[in-house]
Amino acid sequence: MKKAIMAGLLCVVGALAAANADELCNKARSWFFVPTAHGADWEGGFELDAFDTHYLGDTESRAIYLTFDEGYELGYTAQILDVLREKDVPAAFFVTKPYIKEHPELVGRMINEGHIVGNHTVRHKSSPTLSCDELRAELRGVCDYFKEHFGTEIPRFFRPPMGEYSQRVLQVAKDEGYATIFWSFAYVDWHRDKQPTPDYAHKKVVDGLHGGAVLLLHAVSSANANALARIIDSARALGYEFKPLHHLTTPQFPPIFPAD
Repeated sequence: MKKAIMAGLLCVVGALAAANADELCNKARSWFFVPTAHGADWEGGFELDAFDTHYLGDTESRAIYLTFDEGYELGYTAQILDVLREKDVPAAFFVTKPYIKEHPELVGRMINEGHIVGNHTVRHKSSPTLSCDELRAELRGVCDYFKEHFGTEIPRFFRPPMGEYSQRVLQVAKDEGYATIFWSFAYVDWHRDKQPTPDYAHKKVVDGLHGGAVLLLHAVSSANANALARIIDSARALGYEFKPLHHLTTPQFPPIFPAD
C-alpha cells in the first residue's frame, strides 16, 4: 500500500517537475468513469487539465457528445452514418490507419457529412507500452495518411486505444497538438458474438445520460446501430442536445453533478 501511494506521489511530482514527455511518469492506467452523488470516481492520481485531456463537459448543461471507436468494420458504420444524417446529429469517429486504408469511402462520408474524424493510432497498441518516439510515429502515421488521401489535416483529437494511458502518453499527444478525449459513459458493446438486444442498448445508453456526457459507443455493435435512432429521439425528448467535440470544455476536478 505504501509503495502504491509513493508511486502515485512520484507521478504527481514528476508532472510538476518534468521538462519533457520522456521525463514524465509512465505508470499505465485504464480509464473508467463512474458518476456519484458527490462527484465521480475515475482512475487519476493527477489532474488532467495540464494535458489538454477531456472526458466530460459542463454537467449543468444539457449538451452531450457522441463518439464512436473504429478499430475495424463489421458493416454497421454506414447504417450509423445514415441515422446521424437523418437526425442531423454530429459525432466523432476515432479511426486507426488500417481502418482508413480499408474503408476510405466511409471515412470520406464522415468528413463530407460534417463529423469529426479523430486519431486512434496506427496499430491500436496500448500507448503506455510504446516509447515516446513510437507513440509519435503512431499518431503521425494516421495524420500523414489521412492528409495524403483526403487533402486535409486530421482534426486534432486523440483517443488512446483501450483507454490505456499515462502522464507520458498524454504529454506526447499534447506535444503533437492533440486533445485527448476519454468518456463519461460506455458499456460493454464491442463483443461481436455477444451483442445485447437493441432494446437493451437503448435503455443502457438513455439511463446513462447526464449533463456534459461524452458517450463512447463502438461502431461494430449491431445493437448500437439498430438502437441509435431511438437513442437520439429519447435523448432529445429529455432535453439533451448533441454537440461536436469542439464545444467540449474540461470540467472542474472532481466534477460535481447537479441534484436531480
